[in-house]
Amino acid sequence: MEFLGKGWSFPPTFNKSRGGVRISEGVEDIKESLQILLSTRVGERVMLPSFGCNMDDLVFENVDISLKTYLADLVETAIIEYEPRIELDAVVINTADQYEGVVLIEVQFTVRATNSRFNFVYPFYQKEGADQ
Repeated sequence: MEFLGKGWSFPPTFNKSRGGVRISEGVEDIKESLQILLSTRVGERVMLPSFGCNMDDLVFENVDISLKTYLADLVETAIIEYEPRIELDAVVINTADQYEGVVLIEVQFTVRATNSRFNFVYPFYQKEGADQ
């Protein structure tokens, strides 16, 4: 699976027993890269200013068909541009828990090198976390 890449785990964690940073490889590395891509604001990275999505701009928007379509397009565009290891099959916006302040973004993809299908679910929170 080395051909799929490897890198620091996200979030970065350290091995106390062996020392050093935990490394993620293969599909795990791809899923962590998707997590980073979807949680980064456009312009946040100095050397790659168009990297990311501006999903936090949508926090207070009403969840309707227009927002779902825009959100899916935003995610699709970012993945097609910045994750060449996968073929994007679908982006599904799940609004079943929208009244709890959560919209789930399911990314269905195929790893180009192995032709294996996977999915990744990114929770987009519309409300701040609080004890209930």
